[in-house]
Formats: sequence, C-alpha cells, structure tokens
Amino acid sequence: MNYYGISEYYRPIPEIDEWLRRRIRMCYWKQWRYTRTKVRNLLKLGTPKKQAIHTALSRKGRWHLARTLAAQSGMTNKWLYEQGLISVKEQWVKIHYPATAR
Repeated sequence: MNYYGISEYYRPIPEIDEWLRRRIRMCYWKQWRYTRTKVRNLLKLGTPKKQAIHTALSRKGRWHLARTLAAQSGMTNKWLYEQGLISVKEQWVKIHYPATAR
C-alpha cells in the first residue's frame, strides 16, 4: 500500500485487488495438491458437490482454476478476508478519503 497509496490514480487499484485475490486462490489450490483434498476443502467451503468434483479433476492450470465458479464460490472474498487478506482497494480509500471511509 505504501507504493500505491501515493498515487491519486484510482483506476488500477481494483484490478490489483482482483489479481491478488486470484493469486491467493491459486496458492490455496497449489497447497491442497491432491484431488481428494481439493474436493474435501471445496465442499467444506460450500461449493456444490458436482462443481467441486469437476473442478478438482480438471487438468487446467492452477491460475485458470483459481477463476472458476467452484473456486470463487468456495473461497469467497469474505473467506479470504477472514484468512487475513487485506483489501488494497479499501486501504486506498482509507488513505485518500479518511473522513468518509468506515
């Protein structure tokens, strides 16, 4: 935030925020490693069973799978926030508009 906090230009901030969330989802996908683990964790996070199985069995890359409906319905933005991911967009707004940000 120190680097982007200086900028008054807001346009790239939401894109950076989206990229970071996708990257974190990809890291979780990599960490889960095995198909059985992926299915189990997606089901715990609330993804429908059919979607979880099809996504876990997919041979596409981690970066691609981090953007699938199954990954995003399980690893929601709220869940990522609970895991400790801070929103760059919210931080930028707090720095540039301190009175209105709550």
